[in-house]
Amino acid sequence: MSYSFEGKVAIVTGAGGGLGRCHALELAKRGAKVVVNDLGGAMDGTGGSSDAANAVVEEIKSAGGEAIANGGSVSDRQGAQSMVDDAMNAWGRVDILINNAGILRDKSFAKMELDDFQVVLDVHLMGSVNVTKAVWPIMREQNYGRIVMTTSPSGLYGNFGQTNYGAAKLGLVGFMNTLKIEGAKNNIHTNAIAPVAATRMTEDLIPEQAQKALGPELVTPAVVYLCTEDAPNGVVVQAQGGRFSVACVVENQGVDLGADATVEDVAEHYAQIADLTGAKPRNMLQLGG
Repeated sequence: MSYSFEGKVAIVTGAGGGLGRCHALELAKRGAKVVVNDLGGAMDGTGGSSDAANAVVEEIKSAGGEAIANGGSVSDRQGAQSMVDDAMNAWGRVDILINNAGILRDKSFAKMELDDFQVVLDVHLMGSVNVTKAVWPIMREQNYGRIVMTTSPSGLYGNFGQTNYGAAKLGLVGFMNTLKIEGAKNNIHTNAIAPVAATRMTEDLIPEQAQKALGPELVTPAVVYLCTEDAPNGVVVQAQGGRFSVACVVENQGVDLGADATVEDVAEHYAQIADLTGAKPRNMLQLGG
């Protein structure tokens, strides 16, 4: 089977480099018309330039594809709306949204300023909310949409120095879990990618010798699959170096201690309460379909 996106329109945020650039190039190569969004700022979110987005648009056009650049900030509601407006003005529809834009303000929680916590939430979590909100009525009207959130192992499992980033990234999974339910009747499937890749964002986090085996292009096949008509709904796909897996929340059988349970009862049975033998997803939509 070969997937084509002829006639489809995609918005990819943070597509001036790294993962977003790879996603945009692959979608365009397969026929999608692409809005390449990138604020063009530094890794901490400061500054801005249209050079990165324009360069990716030129790459797409030189390969025979169709794309336009957008420099709006996802954390600004007007900026988020602008990329959707650009897509609608150019091509009259939006079929695919990849929420990829992000920044880093890493520090241990003890040393982190709350402003640095807030701005990371504003870009990763609220940025994804802002663009999704702008595109949602269009996808509902079309009775079709594919949305990909970019979560992270830091959100799923934690990582020292990334309380802000981890909170935002796991927040996106919660956002996805409800959108998958609300969008299902209009054929809007919402999924998430949890990538490990060597990009500008991770150059200080991933050892140099490992970076060559963790190219961002090795994550893109999973992301593009989540943009197809065959995409599942409500799944977190992990991708790194050509290895793909699904992460999900599971629940065990637990222990019924009755309505008169005490603290001591919980303590006495805690090993049984915490036993994950036979644990499974509570909602099978977690695994697709």
